[in-house]
Amino acid sequence: MEKLLSAEGHVGLSEALAEDAAAPKLNACFGCGPGNAGGMHLKFFYQGVNAVCDFHLSKRYEGPPGHCHGGIIATILDEAMGKMNKLREVVALTKSMEIDYLRPVPLYADLKVVGWEEKVNGRVHINGAEIRNLKGDVLARSRGVFIAVDPKRMFAEKQEVRDQ
Repeated sequence: MEKLLSAEGHVGLSEALAEDAAAPKLNACFGCGPGNAGGMHLKFFYQGVNAVCDFHLSKRYEGPPGHCHGGIIATILDEAMGKMNKLREVVALTKSMEIDYLRPVPLYADLKVVGWEEKVNGRVHINGAEIRNLKGDVLARSRGVFIAVDPKRMFAEKQEVRDQ
C-alpha cells in the first residue's frame, strides 16, 4: 500500500487497497520473508537433517561496537530452529527459548547458523541451533520449545483481514 496519493495529491485508498489485494501474498516474516522490505531475508537450505543458512550482518544490526545486537542473534537462532518444523510439515510457534551468548557475533563476517531437531512429543517440538564462524567456533547456541498449531484456525482472522 505504498501508493496512497493520486497524481492530484488526493488519497486514493480504494485504489491502493485494490492493488494490494491483487498483489501476491509473499511471506512477510522479519527473519526470512521476501515480502518484508525491512527484513533480514535469511535463506535456509536443508543439509541432511539440519536447517542451514550462510549469512553476514551489516552495521544495521549492530549492538556493541562492531558486533551484532543480542536480539538479532535471538532472531537468527529462532529462525533456524523454526525451519526444522517444516521438515515435519507442521507450523509450530515458539513457546520459549534459551540462548547462550558464548562469544560476540561480529558484523561483516561470513557466518553460518545451523538448526536441528532434538525431540518431538505430540505437538511439542524441541529444537536447537548454533551460530558459527567459518572456523567452526560456536558463537551462540539456543534450545527452543515450539508448539504445533493449526494455521487455518490460528491465522484465519488475520488472513481474512489481509484478503479484504
